[in-house]
Amino acid sequence: MQVAIVEDEHLASGYLKSILEKQDVIAVSKITILKSVKEAVAFFKEHTVDLVFMDIHLGDGKSLDIFEEISIPSPIIFVTAYDAYAIQVFKHFTIDYLLKPFEEQELLAAISKYKKMKSAFDLNQTVQSLATIENKNTDSYQKRFLVNHGYKFISINDSDIDCFMGSGKHLFIYTSNGNSYLYSDTIKDVINKLNPEFFFKVNRKYIFHISAIKEVIRHSSQKVEIKVTAAINDSSPILVSKHEIANFKKWLDR
Repeated sequence: MQVAIVEDEHLASGYLKSILEKQDVIAVSKITILKSVKEAVAFFKEHTVDLVFMDIHLGDGKSLDIFEEISIPSPIIFVTAYDAYAIQVFKHFTIDYLLKPFEEQELLAAISKYKKMKSAFDLNQTVQSLATIENKNTDSYQKRFLVNHGYKFISINDSDIDCFMGSGKHLFIYTSNGNSYLYSDTIKDVINKLNPEFFFKVNRKYIFHISAIKEVIRHSSQKVEIKVTAAINDSSPILVSKHEIANFKKWLDR
């Protein structure tokens, strides 16, 4: 089978190519590397391949620009540095994604999924979901959160929230003025309602606002601890999930 890699980073495309050449999940006869939207459009006008690996952001535009000019009838595995919210949205529609930097086993798992899902793949649905991500308006994020406080209802602005903390079946909101409230939702669901520009899910238990993070401590490449201003009822060290460290660093570097 023939594979195309749409990627403008030389090291990233080289790493991907080297793994594809030595793996035995699928038999690859030819690999074509395309470094830009312009190259990809020209190539796919004249050629077809069995599988495409595609980065979201290229030097001369977004990969979505390719679909505005041509139709690619091949299944696609997206390679992306998108934040957690974006990944959750389009993972449901596409074959799979590889979050940079990815390990060899992640690539092999994605290829295995491709083999199983090939017959049911729907390119139009993938493109539509990606377009939703790119065009998502910040007005669609939830800005106020209604909680019970005694006999009162209180509406908390997102800018006043230091963090969300999951504890068993409960979810708590901690505010910048030191108060905490029980909120009817889950960590898994509420992260999709928050603006990723300001909120990040550091692990299964915590989502923090950028303003609540006062210090980031790197113990090792696989152990990153954060110190926060939020007055949470937990003295344990707050560690960033190993799978989120790279994404967390990119979020801090926006």
